[in-house]
Amino acid sequence: MQEIQRVIRISWIVTLSLALIFIITGSLFVKAQQLEAKQTFMVRMRDGVRLATDVYLPEGPGPFPAILIRTPYNKDALSGLGLEGKKRGYAIVIQDTRGRFASEGANLPFETDARDGYDTLEWLTKQPWCNGKIGTFGGSALGITQLLLASTGTHRITAQHITVGAPSLYFDATYPGGEFRKSMIEDWLRITKFHPDALNIWRNHPTYDAYWKGVDLENKYEKVDCPAVHIGGWFDIFAQGTINAFLGYQTKGGPNARGKQKLIIGPWTHAVFQDKAGELTFPNAKNPPTNYGDAWRWFDHYLKGVDNGVDKEPAVTYYVMGDVTDPDAPGNEWRTANTWPPVKAEPTPLYLQPDKKLSWEKPTKSGKLVYTYDPKNPVPTIGGYQLTIPAGPMDQRKIEERPDVLVFTSAPLNKPLEVTGKVKVILWVSSDTPDTDFVARLCDVYPDGRSYNICEGIIRACFREGFTQPKWLKPGQIYRLEIDLWSTSIIFNKGHRIRLHITSSSYPGFESNPNTAKLVYNPSDAKIAHNTIHIDAQHPSYILLPVVKKK
Repeated sequence: MQEIQRVIRISWIVTLSLALIFIITGSLFVKAQQLEAKQTFMVRMRDGVRLATDVYLPEGPGPFPAILIRTPYNKDALSGLGLEGKKRGYAIVIQDTRGRFASEGANLPFETDARDGYDTLEWLTKQPWCNGKIGTFGGSALGITQLLLASTGTHRITAQHITVGAPSLYFDATYPGGEFRKSMIEDWLRITKFHPDALNIWRNHPTYDAYWKGVDLENKYEKVDCPAVHIGGWFDIFAQGTINAFLGYQTKGGPNARGKQKLIIGPWTHAVFQDKAGELTFPNAKNPPTNYGDAWRWFDHYLKGVDNGVDKEPAVTYYVMGDVTDPDAPGNEWRTANTWPPVKAEPTPLYLQPDKKLSWEKPTKSGKLVYTYDPKNPVPTIGGYQLTIPAGPMDQRKIEERPDVLVFTSAPLNKPLEVTGKVKVILWVSSDTPDTDFVARLCDVYPDGRSYNICEGIIRACFREGFTQPKWLKPGQIYRLEIDLWSTSIIFNKGHRIRLHITSSSYPGFESNPNTAKLVYNPSDAKIAHNTIHIDAQHPSYILLPVVKKK
């Protein structure tokens, strides 16, 4: 438990203080006499529930630009941020979300954050000390509250600064690929002491239904109408969500959003702006070359009208990973671009072969590979997109010898290969059970044999045609599945090999599918599945890589 709390603390506090460049010396907790610098209001929501809200006002008559921070992690923990902001001439408004700490209401995560944020903004604009220029700020859950607020269509937001946020609580957070994200969700809800009903509610909504659509920005981007910074990491729990939010604001938002977004994405886990992720250290990873990661500069421009150039910098700042052991290897560098994807990549299939090789050529021989998946003996999760267990790139060899992990490997590359963009896997599969999972993992294999996970994905087979209604498998019938491995940017160095894992579990990162025709799992019903990957000219299974061709 202490280790879990340490990881959570790093994710939340480091992300807020270090990664967002709100550099605050000393502890975020301040001495008792400093608390006199704030005022506390119980702000009434439309249903009568009151939310505890601290306000830190600068010296002078005002009115001032304001920065709103809505947190489930205790507003008192951000007192230092309030004091720093008031010194810089901002009214800093920090609110406990509904049911949390000093706020009234039901202690359930995110259910009312859209409307509560909207009501808080309406209250804020009526205060005599607010000049109507309002920014919102925060990371992780504080980033999610910002995204939900933007989904309301409010025009009160002048600018946002969002780190590691999830625009879709279903697809980005709780049920990627339709499978429950066990360790992250269960640990987070328990450690943060949300009401036990929260876990029951989320587990009892396994499909993308009205509940999840109500806390989803993905179908509401046209309501967003402000410039924003979006910061994420290739190994973050919300890696693809950060990119999706950037693209949604940038291409579908209102006139004040479209074309005015910024994206920074590095080789980071949930604790961003670090050189080390998992077992690898990436050169200069914590120092992106653009300045909009500095939230003060961002807000100075949009809330105070300071011409500091942040709006003129390239829209996209991204890190291209490479071989971290070879100083002459390509990659391991920051690049900038004006769009995402940042370069024209050609979707290139790398085909699975019956002899477990990967080849650029379609299979000419017919074959199939069968493995046994036992839910009571799942493949352990090693690194990847994790929060409460160790995250990032880690050597996968300890699971590659398991018979329930199919390992497909290319020949050593005769020249470097850049992959930048969205990665997918297309599988032709069959099973002897009505439901099961398929997990795909892309790895970079170093010449000495180390095999590091780069990106990965999962699909619950019953959701192969959509996530609103299950369609159970018929024994022995062949189905086409598409697995989303999210996005990455990496140059596989000369002499490295590309590797793909295919398996049916990754525990406790994900729930182990018990292979039954039940949407809500009952572990006691679990049974063994015999899963088949089909490999032939009519059923070519492959990984689709966004390959950047060199001019």
